Amino acid sequence: MNNKKNPIYQYLIFTLIICLFIIVTTAIVIKSMTQASIPKITFLGEVNFPTGFKFKNTELGGLSGITYNPEKQIYYAISDDRSSKAPARFYTLKIDLKPDKISEETVTFIDVTTLLNETGQPFPSLSIDPEGITFNKTNLFISSEGDKKRQIQPFIREFSLEGKQIRNLPIPEKFLIEPETGIRNNMALESLTITPSQKYLFTATENALLQDGAAATISNGSYCRILQYNLIEDQPEKEFLYITEPIISKSNNSSKFQTNGLVELIALDDTHLLSLERSFSLDTGNVIKLFQINLSNADNIQQINSLNTQFNNISPVQKELLLDLSSLELISDNIEGMTLGPTLATGRRSLILISDNNFNPLQLTQVLIFSTNL
Repeated sequence: MNNKKNPIYQYLIFTLIICLFIIVTTAIVIKSMTQASIPKITFLGEVNFPTGFKFKNTELGGLSGITYNPEKQIYYAISDDRSSKAPARFYTLKIDLKPDKISEETVTFIDVTTLLNETGQPFPSLSIDPEGITFNKTNLFISSEGDKKRQIQPFIREFSLEGKQIRNLPIPEKFLIEPETGIRNNMALESLTITPSQKYLFTATENALLQDGAAATISNGSYCRILQYNLIEDQPEKEFLYITEPIISKSNNSSKFQTNGLVELIALDDTHLLSLERSFSLDTGNVIKLFQINLSNADNIQQINSLNTQFNNISPVQKELLLDLSSLELISDNIEGMTLGPTLATGRRSLILISDNNFNPLQLTQVLIFSTNL
């Protein structure tokens, strides 16, 4: 008898196929539910340093950017001191993530390095506003926001780990300080990151260029530009529209200081990044939000000098909210720096955030430590 033509045999085969389908489908659903139930970012703890803390004859503070050196397992944090309290500088620190518990001993500052200008001298007072920092496996790229009031142009330069200037990346003309165009004062190149491929460097304006639109309000976000550099050619090659969230505030009183801006980026690959937005108002304090962004379907706006007249025809960067620090049981300070650190014992990657205390005795240098499965 030919079993393949036997109805009972065919029924058993059909039943087996159905059972296998159900098992595989169930496994996929369970896996998806398990992955969905694991937070993408988990808070582990914080370490704080008071304003006025002294380290190697400098006042520790203004830490507006941080980056990680995986070979030496150390971090570099840039101070935005404009060579006023001490020469412009970056700090080297260790963050020991091996113990199960975050404590005061988790974060240790081990060195401070003075930045030198093209003449090999420390930057004169008020000639630089360092904000962003990123490590390229050998040296550091550092961005200076510039100063519109003093007509000091922004820059992105490469420095050795000893603080010596190596090269200068060109800043596109539309970003340069002019009476009616260019960067807003104190809202320029805050962020800096290099892709794992080492092909691209990204920075962004904290708020819109003057010719692109208004600064953020409690009703509307601001039209920032993400600027992509090709590090093989040392040239800017693309720009993308990034729209911030509105300012988080309970008050409509715009005469009081309030702001929201794009203050940091981390490149996950050549087209996916993490973005950090920091909103501040007197009634709500600091509201910090982390997003994952995708450049893949965003338009290249490099050839558009003003977004005011062409905004409706532009596809902006896609954003997905990953974490609002307001949901955590902590009071966030002025968080401006962010970097990925080493892989933890759990298999998840560490994520470090750091605050700029503005050298204000009412604020702190705050180091926040997370794990992430991104």
